[in-house]
Amino acid sequence: KGWAPGNWRITGWPHNPAGREYNKKKFRSVPYSGIHKIDCAANFRYFLNDRDKSRPFCFWIGSREPHSPREKGSGLKAGKKLEDVIVPPFLPDTSNNRSKLLDYFVEIEWFDKQVNIILKDLEEAGELNNTLIVITSDNGMPFTRAKSNLYEYGTHMPMAVLWPEKVKAGRKIDDLVSFTDLGPTFLEASGIAPDPDMSGKSFLNLLFSEKEGRIDPIRKDVFSCLERHGHKRYDNLGYPMRSIRTYKYLYIRNFKPDRWPLGDPKPSGKRDKNYPDTKEGKKLYELTYAKRPAEELYDIQKDTACLHNLAGNKKYADVKAGLSKRLETRLIELKDPRMLGYGDIFESYPRYGKMKKELGGFKKKGEYNPKYQIKPPSENKK
Repeated sequence: KGWAPGNWRITGWPHNPAGREYNKKKFRSVPYSGIHKIDCAANFRYFLNDRDKSRPFCFWIGSREPHSPREKGSGLKAGKKLEDVIVPPFLPDTSNNRSKLLDYFVEIEWFDKQVNIILKDLEEAGELNNTLIVITSDNGMPFTRAKSNLYEYGTHMPMAVLWPEKVKAGRKIDDLVSFTDLGPTFLEASGIAPDPDMSGKSFLNLLFSEKEGRIDPIRKDVFSCLERHGHKRYDNLGYPMRSIRTYKYLYIRNFKPDRWPLGDPKPSGKRDKNYPDTKEGKKLYELTYAKRPAEELYDIQKDTACLHNLAGNKKYADVKAGLSKRLETRLIELKDPRMLGYGDIFESYPRYGKMKKELGGFKKKGEYNPKYQIKPPSENKK
């Protein structure tokens, strides 16, 4: 599971930009249908034996677990109990949702088992102590108001780092880091100065420190964005969002609040069965599916689930204005089209995944939508 979705062949790459694939080793059988048959641990072992042992190596283990689809009821089959589940506050506490969470947990545990085998193989090969290992996730849990959203459960990922020879273990670091910081960190760890044009910042200083908690005072915020995830609207339109996250607050800018955040409503008008016809179910359903305001503000220390939007509260007007300004400044620095007057260019980009004919409008897989192929204002003046 490397860089995707896209078509690296048309850009001249000899292989997926994430690296040459090692996917030939497969399980003869898996315990549940949601588990992919590619054996991540066996493929890494093959790579470890196949590599040039005189050179350093970099390997990306991109597991497909806990990605959907998952076998319904696999958590219960594994012996897990509904009463042990802690349901996130943005989901109705129903037996159906508890069971779905158990299915999700089963696949997380499967991934953990593969990682454990890989660590043992590294140790047996004599490479564990001198290998920088980062374990993280590419997005939040695949439930509403989590994955493909900029709320806390969508962007706050787990991250564990191991480098026995150089990094003191057993610590919990609370500094704000972003995935864009991984590249500069790997370069610096390799003795290479990160390119000054890289938007991320190495966090090697945090790893080499022996402290816990917040260590680097410069790390005051992280930024996230979303344009399009899946074909969900007429013309294959996305739901553009940008956010700034500090230690206390999360501010989100929704650039197209007139659109439905989870996609165009189903013609049937049927409600999601995961939201019961109760006071709680109706409230959470509205938060999940209704149109959102242009601005959202959450106190993530008090409201991790991001259920109480403070953007309209006069008490937080200064906080909102300050974060809005910081976000805009950063987006302009990065020349984000959404801030420079030609943001709809994002709507033109090809989609290489599944296209839904029933949504109407442009639906040509792998092609640009000519309606939105606009030029930056500077080019229009030429």
